[in-house]
Amino acid sequence: MLFVRHATSPAMREARFPADDDADAAGLARARTLAGTLPDGAAWTSPARAARQTCAALGLTARPVAALAEADHGRWEGVRYAEIEPGELAGWLSDPDAAPHGGESRHALAARVAAWLGGRPSGVAVCDAGVIRAALCHALGLDITAADRVDLAPLSTTGLAAARDGWRVAHVNRKVVL
Repeated sequence: MLFVRHATSPAMREARFPADDDADAAGLARARTLAGTLPDGAAWTSPARAARQTCAALGLTARPVAALAEADHGRWEGVRYAEIEPGELAGWLSDPDAAPHGGESRHALAARVAAWLGGRPSGVAVCDAGVIRAALCHALGLDITAADRVDLAPLSTTGLAAARDGWRVAHVNRKVVL
């Protein structure tokens, strides 16, 4: 299973929670240069606009899957990280069941992604970092809070290999080389 983080968006560049933004022109131009470099086969995408646009730029015909959506950030949607009350943000980051923003907890995101991986998908999935981090934590048997230690660049790939006892991590945050 190959995960691709979608192309850059204004939310990424402005350090704010996503708000179903478009991918930016520079990110999509970079994605177009990668078209044809990913493996053939099934493709899925987050329902997010930036992920769908990235799929199109990569030349992938991908099916949107709700399980690949980034966490619902509730009232924090579109808000800069620096504008969130520090105690609320710290509580959300440290307690995987917390949802002070009125959206989805990180535990709920992790459970949703784990359930999707339980179907043993194979192919390419284009989505945002939270989903990829949740997939990594699932593969490694880690709590979702461990995901905060993983950096994932836009358009990088993370590979998971199906194994008899679950998933193995093949690589993380790999740049696609032309």
